[in-house]
Amino acid sequence: MTIATEVARRRTFAIISHPDAGKTTLTEKLLLFAGAIQIAGSVKARKASRHASSDWMEIEKQRGISVASSVMQMEYRDCVINLLDTPGHQDFSEDTYRVLTAVDAALMVLDAANGVEPQTIRLLQVCRARNTPIITFVNKLDREVQEPLDLLSEIESHLGMDTVPLSWPIGMGRSFGGVADLRRNRMRVFKAGQERRGHDEIIEGLDNPEIAQRFGDAYVKAAEEIELIQEASPAFDHAAFLAGKQTPVFFGSAINNFGVQEVLDALVDFAPPPGPREALQREVQPDEKKFSGVVFKVQANMDPAHRDRVAFVRVSSGRFERGMRLKVARTGKEIRPNNVVSFLSQRRELVEEAYAGDVIGIPNHGLLHLGDVLTEGENLQFTGLPFFAPELFQAVEVKDPLRTKQLRTGLTQLGEEGAIQVFRPEAAGGALLLGAVGQLQFEVVAHRLKTEYGVDARMMPSRYNLARWITSDDPKELQRFMQANAANIAYDVVDAVAFLAGSPAQLRVAQELYPAVQFHAMREHGGQVFA
Repeated sequence: MTIATEVARRRTFAIISHPDAGKTTLTEKLLLFAGAIQIAGSVKARKASRHASSDWMEIEKQRGISVASSVMQMEYRDCVINLLDTPGHQDFSEDTYRVLTAVDAALMVLDAANGVEPQTIRLLQVCRARNTPIITFVNKLDREVQEPLDLLSEIESHLGMDTVPLSWPIGMGRSFGGVADLRRNRMRVFKAGQERRGHDEIIEGLDNPEIAQRFGDAYVKAAEEIELIQEASPAFDHAAFLAGKQTPVFFGSAINNFGVQEVLDALVDFAPPPGPREALQREVQPDEKKFSGVVFKVQANMDPAHRDRVAFVRVSSGRFERGMRLKVARTGKEIRPNNVVSFLSQRRELVEEAYAGDVIGIPNHGLLHLGDVLTEGENLQFTGLPFFAPELFQAVEVKDPLRTKQLRTGLTQLGEEGAIQVFRPEAAGGALLLGAVGQLQFEVVAHRLKTEYGVDARMMPSRYNLARWITSDDPKELQRFMQANAANIAYDVVDAVAFLAGSPAQLRVAQELYPAVQFHAMREHGGQVFA
């Protein structure tokens, strides 16, 4: 097959939601229905031996939540689907944000009882900013939930896009009878716990008298609502969907494997294949002959026995072949990766080839950082991989001084991974500082230091409350500022210089006294580009 043909087969998307909406469960069921796994793990059975396939980290198994993004690849209907499961918890929004730079579409999961929740809004704003197409799955219809019409109204008001229901629930909670498939004019009858696709009962024709006879008032109400939405809602417009102006909506119950088939088919039918990617130098087309890719995630210790670090690379163009010569644009170094892997959760398979849209994992020992671009020789720099200024700070010390080296190694690797931001104070003898967007990040880092690096760390309060990366067009003025504020200067893992302040007032004073210095709330990878 040609590169263009292979690229056209790819569908790369992320699953996003508020915590506990059922995102990881839906991930499992998509894998199940695509035939990629045989048994779906239970996210809730935290003490059981079987856990969600996409949650591999020990702390995730204990808490029953996702705190790291995971990547899975599967084939379905002659398409290669790259599915990226993201953390739902807002404390890990940075990781999710970076994952969203690597996908071509998003699948939004809503809890039908809770509707659009705060974290959902934040993630959707990211998608809207990038014009990422969004498919919506309204989950947990087997429980007592909000009225479907109210949910549609909520989605439209919060997300600013038209909703186009392509399925509709018949009843809810105890009276949930199934969903009307509006695309195929048939009803899929609900049965709890169906473990395989293709075993659902189908009733052809939504005007079939059998539906009214079996489901009574629930059907009458659903029929009235379907008539109403078909008159009031716009028809599904694929171009509007691709532009992020319309979202097709599906209803179901992921825990019961219900409604998953329609979502999987929609991802193949509607989600776009990989498109062009903007680099600072030029626009990169996916079907170019030469390979390029960008590291959007680094994960340490995926295999604790080997202390490995895996760089997740989204292929931007061309064809990857095992053992090919690649250049790291940031350093100019050449690598020839032979043990590149693809993922199905914990299971890894050696990759012989990959195409634009695929996500491959390159094990390495610190050579590859977040945002690194790999090419066959060309110098390219892709933009948009963000680090946000942390809002919470803690100092960290090791309880056993003999483990100081392990502490620094662990924090350096976790900082390069993006799990936490690590700052090294300019002042000699200062304890390393950890910066986070949310409190849970500190807990996860402490847990991982102990389990993965054998370091029992002590977290302590810090006098800092905010950080800003600093630059200036006048090197002398920047140096003057750093010397005058040495007690507040620190360096992050890529040695980008940051000013740490105890209050917003302190930051304002610094800005007024040094107008030639720029203070940045965000930096992009490598510290080169600020916003």
